[in-house]
Amino acid sequence: MDAALSEGAEDPDTYKKHHKHPMDPEVSVMLHCAPSQGLEEHQIRAEISTRFNRRSSPEIEKHIEAVWNDRVTKEPWLFNGAKFRLHSAELSTSIPSTSMNCVAGDEALQALNSDIFDSENQLEGCRAEESSPAPVITSENTNCERNSCCKVTTEEPQKGTSAASRRNASKHQALLSLQLGLTCYKDFLGTNWSQEALNLQKRGDVEVGDPQAFLAQPLGVGAVMVTSDGQVVMLRRSQKVAEAAGLIDIPGGHPEPKAVCQGVSEEAISVDLMQDSERAVISEIFSSVCAEIRDEVNVPLSFLSAPVLMGIALNHTSAGRPSAEFYIRCSLTMEEVKDFYWRGGPEAHESTDIVFVNREEMQQLDESASLWSELCPSAKGAVLLYRLVRPDGV
Repeated sequence: MDAALSEGAEDPDTYKKHHKHPMDPEVSVMLHCAPSQGLEEHQIRAEISTRFNRRSSPEIEKHIEAVWNDRVTKEPWLFNGAKFRLHSAELSTSIPSTSMNCVAGDEALQALNSDIFDSENQLEGCRAEESSPAPVITSENTNCERNSCCKVTTEEPQKGTSAASRRNASKHQALLSLQLGLTCYKDFLGTNWSQEALNLQKRGDVEVGDPQAFLAQPLGVGAVMVTSDGQVVMLRRSQKVAEAAGLIDIPGGHPEPKAVCQGVSEEAISVDLMQDSERAVISEIFSSVCAEIRDEVNVPLSFLSAPVLMGIALNHTSAGRPSAEFYIRCSLTMEEVKDFYWRGGPEAHESTDIVFVNREEMQQLDESASLWSELCPSAKGAVLLYRLVRPDGV
């Protein structure tokens, strides 16, 4: 879990006027992997280019510098680290004509996030086979409301097929390509987390047809970790962190470009240095979520399964910041995890308590539950994807 990403977020009332959502305006699903019940590391590819960096202008850079200088004055310990910027993602199958491109944060994609809490029939509908090629989704696609978000065409599995078998059967079919650039914490504070975020989105939409074009869009990661006795692990955030203080979250943070560019200073990290390192980038994205569990929950890596990507959720309290949400099995019981947690890990100061939710309850968790109001947006996004993708077959 990264240190606080704080102050200057869009006013909630202003946000609700501009970002409609059938259930909760704080979060939506950009992309899901429901047809294969999640994707493994070998099914993900990365394209890294300066074309996927944030667009800029002199006045935007001036604003970013002003926001950063003000924050550093108040909090001189702040550190400007490099982050991966998610520009877009394309989910496809082995059928050449079947693919879908998703631009992170498109308002069109927000409209696609239908009420997946409504019924089991709707959840199954999101997995239904499509007979025609999926369209490219952009903010100008006015008919996109009729299409399920980032759906792919795959053969419907036989009843009783396990989630692991389903992923194995589709490992040569499903493929997710991430278009990544570089950004940094300073740019995040001056764009996504700035009071100017909405104006930047309007400008991006008008000038280049992409509301997120001028935003940092750092890619985060989060984990739905399930114990051997079927409990999902969550954490109560400390009152001392600046973002979502006191709310319940899942373990998570950000993958670090410095892990790919070892021996290079943060300031010297560039897209050029990561050319021909695409597999290392994907490895860092997958390994970083396990590292967050280790640091926040204090569970050793040896007790964790390989992460399975459920999809990407968008946090609209920070202007559509994307987060890749993973499913991870833990071989420890709830009591054993609790014991490790209370021994204290490297990032124990970021939370004050550990919370367990039965995975059957997770499948029913919606706005009507009292727990929902205690969840921070990143946790809500993970719940949406867990319910939709069902990576453990529940």
